[in-house]
Amino acid sequence: MRNNLFDKPKDVFLDLVDPKEYVQLERIATIYQSLSESVKKPLKMILLYGKPGTGKSMLLSKLYKDLSSAQKVVLYQSPILDDSEFFRSLAKDVYQFTPDNDINFTTFMTLTDKFIHSTVPIVLLDEAQLYSDSQMEKIRLLSDSRKMKFVVSLHKTEKEDIIAKEHFQTRIWESIELMNASPEELKIYIQKKLMKVNCFDIANMFNDKNIKTIFALTEGNYRDTNKLLYTLFQILSWYEENQPTKINYATISNKSIEMAALHTGLIHA
Repeated sequence: MRNNLFDKPKDVFLDLVDPKEYVQLERIATIYQSLSESVKKPLKMILLYGKPGTGKSMLLSKLYKDLSSAQKVVLYQSPILDDSEFFRSLAKDVYQFTPDNDINFTTFMTLTDKFIHSTVPIVLLDEAQLYSDSQMEKIRLLSDSRKMKFVVSLHKTEKEDIIAKEHFQTRIWESIELMNASPEELKIYIQKKLMKVNCFDIANMFNDKNIKTIFALTEGNYRDTNKLLYTLFQILSWYEENQPTKINYATISNKSIEMAALHTGLIHA
């Protein structure tokens, strides 16, 4: 049985938070460099924010991978909403200390005086909009102690500007916003993803009209683009196996893109 031409490109667009899948675009590379430089500064807290699907989790994962070999870095991809469990996790992951009993903020602060690192530990908190105001206040106080440094990732919503939230007004020394891709960036993103797995012919099947259509459907959102293209190649894979004569192997049909958009809910029938 011959290999399906579209299986490999389909898997490229699985929506995974994996540093290996990081695609370096010029603007994202600049943002990542700024983030990397910020964590070296004596900042209390760094805010990484943007709409869902703009790549915040990917940048945190890449930062964790790049820094963890040289210093203590902890990444929490999912919020720990129970206070005691949060501080128990910090004690274990930052100081390799497992308390016998429940631990609260005050107890944890006493631990920070007992354990010394040559460099300030960095704690990366993803999806931090899910933490309660009470928890964020304790994180603020902990960052003020300078015993550890926090990089906090939050969603930016249409209804509120998270920069204006009370618990970030005075504690954030640096904030970095992630945006959706422009049409030009989206084209480079798609081509680089495909070329990373040597799908050069598939990358060349996307023309400017395709990119314009994809951008109109996703507004340049990376997560929506991944879902759309995964579904697109899933559809093309089916035609490759069942009705190959209906595939134009020279270019991607906009009708196929729109069909994928229907399946993913980007177009409502």
